[in-house]
Amino acid sequence: MARLRRILVPGVTQHVIQRGNGRCDIFRSPADYDMFLVMLRDVLTKFSLAVHSYVLMSNHVHLLVTPGDPKALPRVMQSVGRRYVPYFNRAYERTGGLFQGRYRSMAVDDERYWFTCMRYIELNPVRAGLVHRPDAYEWSSFHANGRGLHDGVLTPHPLYIGLGQTSASRARSWTAMCEEALPKQDLAEIRAAIVKGRLPDRIAFPETAGV
Repeated sequence: MARLRRILVPGVTQHVIQRGNGRCDIFRSPADYDMFLVMLRDVLTKFSLAVHSYVLMSNHVHLLVTPGDPKALPRVMQSVGRRYVPYFNRAYERTGGLFQGRYRSMAVDDERYWFTCMRYIELNPVRAGLVHRPDAYEWSSFHANGRGLHDGVLTPHPLYIGLGQTSASRARSWTAMCEEALPKQDLAEIRAAIVKGRLPDRIAFPETAGV
């Protein structure tokens, strides 16, 4: 099957997903999560990529990012992979690849969908049944976006900044937006985009599990 053509336009936000090979764990300890974030943070400025939201789950990663140039996203993902995979293999005495092929990325085309993706990402641990509230999960950007804590990985997007005049008011607004679970139609829309590698038409899709 031919690879789907990526739409990588400077200034256009992307929803990025990277999974473990065969859905294997890519994080096994708190040190692994920390190491991935350190490696990600170290290359963002070098390659002009802004991260607005993220969640690290045991076997996959979600990012909401905006590239400053067309090559920013692939360069960041390649650079992190080249450092993280050898670290992980050494730590757990394994060999071979860790990630399930190339990452997936979908352009985020409007304001409503932008906030829907961000909620989808930061509510992922709640949907997975790991926690009851997003602030109870350690490895996500909700602590910055919903609590106003500093996170060296993040660059606030203008849409997020528009939620309030201060960091505290923005955090309160974002927390309020995350109080309710995403509607089934929004979940289906995002999951269909992940499967297809592009944003589908604005229609209802049947809900699927495991995304």
